[in-house]
Amino acid sequence: MIKNLFIPLAEPDLDGNESKYLSECICSSWISSKGVFVNKFESSFAKFTKTQFAISTSNGTTALHLSLEALGIKRGDEVIVPDLTFIASANAVSYTGAKVVLVDVDRKTWNIDPIKIRLRISSRTKAIMVVHLYGHPAKMSEIIQIAKEKNLTVIEDAAEAHGAEVKIKHWEKVGGIGDVGCFSFYGNKIITTGEGGMVVTNNRKLAEKMRILRDHGQKPDRRYYHEVIGYNYRMTNLQAAIGCAQLERIEKFIKRKRAIAKLYNHYLSGIEGIILFPETSWAKSVYWMYSILVDRPYPKTRDQLMQILAKKRIETRPFFYPLHQLPPYKQHNLFPNSTYLAAHGINLPSGVTLKDSEIERVAQIVKQQI
Repeated sequence: MIKNLFIPLAEPDLDGNESKYLSECICSSWISSKGVFVNKFESSFAKFTKTQFAISTSNGTTALHLSLEALGIKRGDEVIVPDLTFIASANAVSYTGAKVVLVDVDRKTWNIDPIKIRLRISSRTKAIMVVHLYGHPAKMSEIIQIAKEKNLTVIEDAAEAHGAEVKIKHWEKVGGIGDVGCFSFYGNKIITTGEGGMVVTNNRKLAEKMRILRDHGQKPDRRYYHEVIGYNYRMTNLQAAIGCAQLERIEKFIKRKRAIAKLYNHYLSGIEGIILFPETSWAKSVYWMYSILVDRPYPKTRDQLMQILAKKRIETRPFFYPLHQLPPYKQHNLFPNSTYLAAHGINLPSGVTLKDSEIERVAQIVKQQI
């Protein structure tokens, strides 16, 4: 009977102070976008990312859009985006009217390739959007160097990488390395608020501009006076209450994510055709989704393995489609690495509530197909 229990891809751990803080919101009647938890969550998250300012938003996509608007990205501009990412990264650029310029990823880290970034920079390029895919950081030292040389801004899409680190001169947390860093708190992320997002930055003027844009363009010291066209991208006090409780345990969650990856690596290493999730010497991945590639000489295709696992009541999912294959961003340029990774990649169950015995069960089924 135990063998038939469902193993989800991911589920949140809400066993901390989430209920307590939500009750405080309800009892105080502060449930919308004002309240003590919004300010607390922003200040605590800025401290966690080692940045000076954090601006909470309604979700990760609005965090990206807000940062692009504040940076002045507009129609006629170009923004470089990795071909292998969730479509929200590119959509946020499209909202501004700017052109999305796709760049292939590298096969070692699965992230945007700095060498290929250089080949796509034009006179209209204004920014590079970096996505730390599935929790492993991109090559930030090289990307920051390119941005300095070409006078470009850097937006970090760290939606999947809360707490991941890159060694530049010292170990630095992703999100605080570029001009702005954007996070998502969707239900399957490392910490969650159900929906929700955050932008972090060390630039005071950018932070002030984003707060105004987020709040309908309203001046903070002059209520109902709107000096620009803005957006309603605010996070609620209820969401922030959950976020505060989650953030109290984020180090525990990251530790568990890394432990899950270590167990998967132990059980799956040595299987021909199974390529394990990479981690480079200059990065500390948070393994948001523990991911593998399925290739020859493994006897099953990626899709066949997913079907077998599904029959055993184990949830998985394929990698994102490369953006160049999707109708809004369709093009015939070659992106060999993102095309390969998307065709062979699979996300295995990775939630922090996953039991060691469940990891072993998943691995055994993978081994049994040999």
